[in-house]
Amino acid sequence: MAATLQVPPVPDPPASVERHQLYEDALAMLMGTLFIALGMLIYSKTVLLTGSTAGLALLLSYITKLQFGIIFFLINLPFYWLAWKRLGWKFTARTFIAVALVTLFSRMTDQWVGFAHLDPVYATVVGGGLCGTGLLMLFRHRTGLGGVNILAIYLQERHGIRAGYFQLGVDLAILAGAFFVLTPDRLLLSVVGAIIVNITLAINHRPGRYLGMS
Repeated sequence: MAATLQVPPVPDPPASVERHQLYEDALAMLMGTLFIALGMLIYSKTVLLTGSTAGLALLLSYITKLQFGIIFFLINLPFYWLAWKRLGWKFTARTFIAVALVTLFSRMTDQWVGFAHLDPVYATVVGGGLCGTGLLMLFRHRTGLGGVNILAIYLQERHGIRAGYFQLGVDLAILAGAFFVLTPDRLLLSVVGAIIVNITLAINHRPGRYLGMS
């Protein structure tokens, strides 16, 4: 019989660690997903690409002309099993809600916000900053955004691998696949945007720096 890898459950935080209240988790999830949805809208309007599962969904939306939100929701479905087995049902439930909110807000934000002019360089910096800040809010309340985020949080909690640096490597691989879809200038700006997103996480989401737990 083949041996199976046994991974212990995520330990409870020390008693001295302050836990987030339910309203704090809810507010962080609301604001984080709104930031990410706006960042994705800015990227889509300037035909830029980000990394992670959101970047893959955005790339597929350029190719297939399907809505980003629908693709994003469907791509994330297989990753919930990993979240459930490795990070617990609470994390999985929060992540599912966060993905559903980004899916909803990505459709509604296009009706709420309009741009007469959007400079690509500005869009790169602001869109990347919004997505990075939104992800930071979610990560600090033990919520992912599906896909690579789930794996990144697991690796940081289990093996001390920085979530931001891991995601940066994955994001660059996704961006490499966009070589035949985006123009060279948009591809270069997309790489810069991915760096902004993940440096934001790497600097601000470090083990032991932030001790709030949900």
